[in-house]
Amino acid sequence: MKRSLVVVAVFAFGFVLSAGAQLPTPSGLSPAPAAAPDAAPPGSARIAVVAFQYAVAQTNEGMRAYADLQKKYIPKEAALKARSEEIDNLTKLLQAHGASLSEVERNTRVKEIDDKKKQLDRETEDLRNDGQQEMQDSFNALAAKVYDVIQSYAEQQGVTLVLDISQQQSPVLYAAEGTNITKQVIDAYNLKSGVPAPPAQPAAEAPKPKPAAPAARPATPAAKPATQH
Repeated sequence: MKRSLVVVAVFAFGFVLSAGAQLPTPSGLSPAPAAAPDAAPPGSARIAVVAFQYAVAQTNEGMRAYADLQKKYIPKEAALKARSEEIDNLTKLLQAHGASLSEVERNTRVKEIDDKKKQLDRETEDLRNDGQQEMQDSFNALAAKVYDVIQSYAEQQGVTLVLDISQQQSPVLYAAEGTNITKQVIDAYNLKSGVPAPPAQPAAEAPKPKPAAPAARPATPAAKPATQH
C-alpha cells in the first residue's frame, strides 16, 4: 500500500458501523410499517425477519457512537498523514541531491528514512487495531441492548420466531415485506433510548471530475556500497 493512502485505510475496515450509513436493506426484504397484529393463537407460529447488524448500526445511538469515534481518531490520523508527507519529502530530497552527498551522509539519510517508514507502519497498524477494537466493543455493547428490544417487540407482537438476515449465509431465501421488523426495531430502540437523531448532513455537491491517478512513488535510493581501497 502506498504510504500516502495508509492513513485513509485506518477506518476502511468492513465493520458494520462504518458501513451502516450505506448498507441497504436486503433486496426484497425492505421494512414496511405494518399495523400491529393480534397475538398469535396458542400453538401457531408467526415468523419475522430482522437485519440485526443494520438495525444496531442505524439506531440513533449507533450512528452517534460511530461519529464520536471518527472525531476521536481524526487528530491521530492527521498526525500520521503529516509523518507520511515528511517521509515523502525526505525521499524526494535524497533523490534530487543524493549524488552531491558524501557516502557517509547519504547512507545516514537512507537509514533515517527507512527507520521513519518502519515506525510509521507500526503506528498505523496500532491505530487501525485500536480503532477496530474500540468499534467492536461499542457495537457489542449496543447490540446487547438492541437484542432486548427485539425480544420485547416480538413478545408484544406475538412473534414466535425471529430470523437474522444480516449474514450472507442467512438461511432465509424469501420473506414478504410485512415480515421484516427491522425498521420497527430501530424505531422502538430510539424511543426507548431517548437518543435524538443525528443532525442532518448538508446536501451533497455535484460530483467533481476525479484527478488522474498518481504515479507510483519511487523507492528510496539504496545506499551505495563502501568503496574498496
